[in-house]
Parts: sequence; structure tokens; C-alpha cells
Amino acid sequence: QVQLVESGGGLVENGGSLRLSCAVSGGTFSSYAMGWFRQAPGKEREFVAAISFSGSSTSYKDSVKGRFTISRDNAKNTVNLQMNSLKPEDTAVYFCAAGERRTFRIVLTTSPEYHYWGQGIQVTVSS
Repeated sequence: QVQLVESGGGLVENGGSLRLSCAVSGGTFSSYAMGWFRQAPGKEREFVAAISFSGSSTSYKDSVKGRFTISRDNAKNTVNLQMNSLKPEDTAVYFCAAGERRTFRIVLTTSPEYHYWGQGIQVTVSS
């Protein structure tokens, strides 16, 4: 059974930084494309960032480009999201997700493409 566990969330001031990590167990980590999504109160879950199976390709939501960086360590079975210059509108529950290779796509940017999800972790940016 594949399990994803997020860590590193919390409360930070406007302009601050946080680093989220996601530890994956129960599967072959290098066979999963990885992604981060978020859901703010009253809003739908949205894509934030994604990284390919090997880590060679990434994709970002436009509003986080230049501020967030996704990375993966296939030796440690972890994926990270470094978040800098945080804004109050980044406040949300952040979810880590893993997707199996079922199409030609190597960077997965939509929820249905992911097969395993973490429980989510709160990130709050104060104004």
C-alpha cells in the first residue's frame, strides 16, 4: 500500500519561507510522477507544482512561478516544495500526490492523473 506523508507546514509571515516535504513508502518511488496541490477554504483543490519521474522536468502554477521550487530525491523517496516569498493567498491545505505512468505524459498537472494522495498539511501566511 502506497503511503504519502507531508511535513513542514505551519504559520509564516507574509514574505517568509517554508519547505514542505513528502515521504513516500510502499511503492517504487522512481515509478511515480509527483505533484503538489492545495485547497483553500471554500475553494476547489488546485494544481501547484509537479515533477517528472526522473526529476528532469517540472511544471508550476503561474502564480507560484519564481517563488516555489519542486524537487525530488529518488534515493530518499521524498519530494519537496520550497516556498519563498509567501503571500496570504498561498494559505491553504497542501497535498502531496503520486501518479503512475499510464500515458505518455511525464509531468502530471491534473488531479485525475494522480493515484495516491497524502492527508494534507496546513500552510498559513499571515498578512
